[in-house]
Amino acid sequence: MGGNEARIEGDTLLLGDGVRVRFMRTLRLPETGTHRLPPGLGTFPLRRVEDYPDTVPDAWRAKGGVMMPVYLREAMWLSFAGSPEPTALQVGVGKVCAISGRKWTGKLSRRPQNYVVLPRQPWLDGINSGKGTVRQFVAVPLGMGATVEGQVTGEETVGGLQLQAFPLAPKLRAAWREEQRRLAEERARRLAAAPRSARPGSGGYGGPPPMPMAAPAGPPPAAAAMGIGAGGTMRQEVYQDDRPSRDWSDTADARVFVHLVTPPEWRRITGEEPPPSPVDRAAYTRAGLPWYDYFDADGTDLDPSGTLADVKPVGEWLGDDLDPWTPPAPHQITPLGPPPAPPGAPIADGDW
Repeated sequence: MGGNEARIEGDTLLLGDGVRVRFMRTLRLPETGTHRLPPGLGTFPLRRVEDYPDTVPDAWRAKGGVMMPVYLREAMWLSFAGSPEPTALQVGVGKVCAISGRKWTGKLSRRPQNYVVLPRQPWLDGINSGKGTVRQFVAVPLGMGATVEGQVTGEETVGGLQLQAFPLAPKLRAAWREEQRRLAEERARRLAAAPRSARPGSGGYGGPPPMPMAAPAGPPPAAAAMGIGAGGTMRQEVYQDDRPSRDWSDTADARVFVHLVTPPEWRRITGEEPPPSPVDRAAYTRAGLPWYDYFDADGTDLDPSGTLADVKPVGEWLGDDLDPWTPPAPHQITPLGPPPAPPGAPIADGDW
């Protein structure tokens, strides 16, 4: 671990000095066909585990990190907007790498690549399961075999998501920062004249204030454990790192464990109301609202993981997806490209 900390700022997770991650609510895709990028429908609220010592399970306190409420079969994507500093970011689902399909090691690897490169990767919507495609992140309970973790490892003992950020090696990082300082005024003028492209839907959920809650007698009950399964397929590239491996630090800036909490457990643990249930996707599309295509002509798509390509969708365990589906019309597809060149309390980290 490096000396920098993971923190929460509003509903944004900050890792070290250079990474900002928002967990975006979105429309769940059908498990057949290949689809465009779904929209962002606001952020999931985040809370530090250590702020609820009397109501979180003991195992969660040991792992530290943050928690967020998700509904059964709810979909999400990870937004990295506002993370300009070059960073190698590992993303794990139940300590299975979402990029390589290998077990989590906590160290960077290039064969196969087990991280995404920021800021080139503006977001990640799912596991790297196909050429130019990913399978959507979808929340499912542990114990059914439906998670990526269960299908890859044969066990479901971890759940949640795991993130770890590696900065550039010290000399390269210092040189990059100096260059940014020298170009700051010019970049500000350029951004003011041409606002950066962004995938809309970054607003947070403003729920009611926390309600007072009496501490329960005895130890808190075990929370219903949730993990990440694979949903529908969408067009999205996971970009290959074009830097030499020696450019990255051997030490992570920060890492964090993200616990997924069912809405009833969120209410019990925090005293807050969870966000409303996800929007009806057919109603969204019928209303003429946008879907997205993203293309980076300078980026090279990373080869898919054979292990992740074999992961079956959550419908194999939970039954058919009965939510009605209306494909977006061509005029609803908004093209996006890469952007122009370029305080919160710390989160406890534990043993995971």
